[in-house]
Formats: sequence, C-alpha cells, structure tokens
Amino acid sequence: MTAEDFLNGQVILIDKPLEWTSFQVVNKLRWLLKKKFGLKKIKVGHAGTLDPLATGLLIICTGKFTKKIEEYQGQEKEYVGTVTLGATTPSYDMETEIDREYDISHINHLMIHDARVQFIGEIQQRPPVFSALKKDGKRLYDYARQGKEVDVPLRTITISEFEITGIAKPLVDFRVVCSKGTYIRSLAHDYGKALGAGGYLSMLRRTRIGEFKVENAMDIEAFEASLAS
Repeated sequence: MTAEDFLNGQVILIDKPLEWTSFQVVNKLRWLLKKKFGLKKIKVGHAGTLDPLATGLLIICTGKFTKKIEEYQGQEKEYVGTVTLGATTPSYDMETEIDREYDISHINHLMIHDARVQFIGEIQQRPPVFSALKKDGKRLYDYARQGKEVDVPLRTITISEFEITGIAKPLVDFRVVCSKGTYIRSLAHDYGKALGAGGYLSMLRRTRIGEFKVENAMDIEAFEASLAS
C-alpha cells in the first residue's frame, strides 16, 4: 500500500500484546507509517481501549477513516477471560495487590453457573475507580492513586451473553458478549460479590468488535513486516 492509501483511510486489525497500552499501539503504528512513507503527519486512532493487562482485538483507523472510530466503538464486543474467586483488588484486576481474601469452600459448580444469570440483559454497572473515566476534568485513576474516595455513578449497559466455559477453582473461565461501555473488570468484581466470595479479573482477551474478529488481526511485528515488503 502507498502513503495515499493510509492517508485516505485504512482499518488495521491489531492483536494487542500484553502490557502495552492501546495508546502505545497507536503511537507505534503512527511512527512506523511516518518512517516508512516520510510523512510529517498522519492521523491514527483506535476504536475502543484495552487495558494494559488485556490482549486481543484493537481496531486501528488511519487518515480519513479516523472519522469512523465512533461508529466502531459503538458496536457489540466479545471477550473471553478468567475470574479468580476468593479475593478482591482495588482495581478489580491484577494491576493492584489483593486487599481482601474470602473463603470459597462453599461454592460449587451449580452456584458458579447460576450466578451469571443475574448479569444477562440490561443492567446497572459501576465502573472501576481505577479507570480513565473523567470526573471534574480528572481521570478516576488519579483520584484512586492519591487514595481519595470518589463517587463513581452507575451506568446502564447490556450483556447479551455470559457463558461459563471452564471451572478450576478458584479460576472461572468465561465468554461475554456486551455493549459499548461495559467494564469486564467490574463484571468480574460484581460476579464474585454475587457468589459471596469476592473475585477479580485475572485474564482478558477481546475476540470480536462487531464483525471484526481477532483471528483476522496481526501482531505489531507482522504489521511492521508488511510495510517492509
């Protein structure tokens, strides 16, 4: 492809690596494109943030296609992941240390399957305080890291599918299909709470956004190699 192709607009499907921020992926691709074609400026953006501890599908738009980002962000998303029962963390995932532990000896497979039902459909969810959402012009995680309490309002989201795909206590594997704005970390936390045992997200992979699937995505090295060929 030529510089003009990328400036006119391309959709690039990237399989985001673990520990990279979505912003780092965007910066890397922008740098690669500028270097390859000698461009001073090119618009590059992503359609839906993935946390550093998550992997999977990231839709990258270039040039004029950055106008499509909002459209892609609004599409249904699918994730697979793992909840670790018996403990909670302030961030609802492995970014922060365990702050409380729970006994899970009473939890059986039937309870694990039954607890998911209450989360299917249109529900109210509270985003994690360790998130990039803004309150009074400041990121929530900035308040959290300073130890300040902040009221995070509930939001309405839709979970159309919530399937338990594997159980090896304390680990529970799942697949979720959900609307824009859903925090899987919050779902993991609330799910653990529903079981009376606490829980946090210990693995997450985004497998689909609308019709775009992660099996059609490439890693960053493969994209770099495609530019060189």
